[in-house]
Amino acid sequence: MTTPAEQLLPATQRALLHRIATAQSDGRSPSVVAAVRRQGQTVWNGARTCVDGHAPDDDTQFRIGSLTKTFTAVLVLRLRDEGLVDLADPLEKYLPGTGVGEVTIHQLLGHSAGLGAEAPAPWWERTPGSLRPELADVLGEQTRMHTPGRRHHYSNPGYTLLGALIEAVRGASWAQVLKRELLEPLGMRRTSPGPEAPHAGGWAVHPWADAMLPEPAEDLGLMAPAGQLWSTTADLLRFAAFLAEGDDRVLCAASVAEMKTPSAPPEPGDWEGGYGLGLQLIRSKGRTLVGHTGSLPGFLATLWFCAEEDVAAVVFANATSGPLVGEVAADLVNIVAEAEPRIPEPWRPLPEADVDAELLALTGPWYWGTRTNILRLNADRGLELRGLRGDGRGARFTARPDGTWIGLDGYYAGETLRIVRNDDGSVNHLDLGSFVFTREPYDPTASVPGGVDENGWRGLGS
Repeated sequence: MTTPAEQLLPATQRALLHRIATAQSDGRSPSVVAAVRRQGQTVWNGARTCVDGHAPDDDTQFRIGSLTKTFTAVLVLRLRDEGLVDLADPLEKYLPGTGVGEVTIHQLLGHSAGLGAEAPAPWWERTPGSLRPELADVLGEQTRMHTPGRRHHYSNPGYTLLGALIEAVRGASWAQVLKRELLEPLGMRRTSPGPEAPHAGGWAVHPWADAMLPEPAEDLGLMAPAGQLWSTTADLLRFAAFLAEGDDRVLCAASVAEMKTPSAPPEPGDWEGGYGLGLQLIRSKGRTLVGHTGSLPGFLATLWFCAEEDVAAVVFANATSGPLVGEVAADLVNIVAEAEPRIPEPWRPLPEADVDAELLALTGPWYWGTRTNILRLNADRGLELRGLRGDGRGARFTARPDGTWIGLDGYYAGETLRIVRNDDGSVNHLDLGSFVFTREPYDPTASVPGGVDENGWRGLGS
């Protein structure tokens, strides 16, 4: 019998250590630190360093760069859930005078607002935020690179605007709101806008010589919501647990799931990746990973979480460039998933009170034309429609108070499923977005669009 807290096998632990050791050596980073969470528990920590006897641990802060954006996105979704903003609203409604007020909050969250990728010179990541005291200094003169809503174009200034939106609506600084509404409820006591000992120093490693140069750690000022935070692997695994299931103290599961939904088409040629609302989405060895990468001069960071395997990995390095920590973190997830696949929870029947006779009568085969589909009643009392052979347009549905059902995913996400009944109350057919599903292929007693030939089915010689 296994338990979620069971530690990884020695061979798996060695494979994880080998991966980060290779990353530190080949990537020529002063140090690399990593951790893995599985089924709610931290199951592995590892580190490699160039200083004997002085390896960072899960309580050592590193700068996490653009991973900060995910935290900022959570704070914006909280405003939405409280009814204080609408994601479809233009920025101008809450933050007038920016010059880009027509872009929506949703577009800013998903990097589809068409804004520039960076603030004007000098390079904002390596200079004091005091050089950009106003939003106009962050946006610059060329505020629009693309038509809003047309494409994904990553924008650091866009998240600066979201930070300013949070401050305008809450009447408090971004850092204060972050600590009060996210860090404290999740117990992330080692995540902060500035470094708090013990923390790593940031370094640049010469590309052609084994020599290092210290990097400055600037306060980013207005750009803080795009990349300011410092954190530890232990704290980011707590954050990964939140991203897996949500936490009503911070953000409900439905809103966290919304963050994981692609918000704009991927860039051409990047069909293995996408962007939700403050979360990056990638495919790695057939698995979907959600999380974010981050970098600032002297630091690299990545958090990936795989829902199918319930495995999360965090990797930090204190080098401006070198280890490809995004790939390393994905490899750590895949090492665990392949060496020790997730053991599923035991199947259990529905509680007796949840076995609804009317819903049970709806289950089984339904035909869209001649295509066979199976309708199932799930443990959450939701319905699920799937093709018999695994083909077709499957989806899950949840009940509405008016007796209809709403699609949750796939082709039918947001579409309405109606149970159409005869005068005597018996079911005639299912109507799903105008598609008619019948109990028999082209059932002549059902309301099949176009009707059914009165001569019925026939053979070749008819």
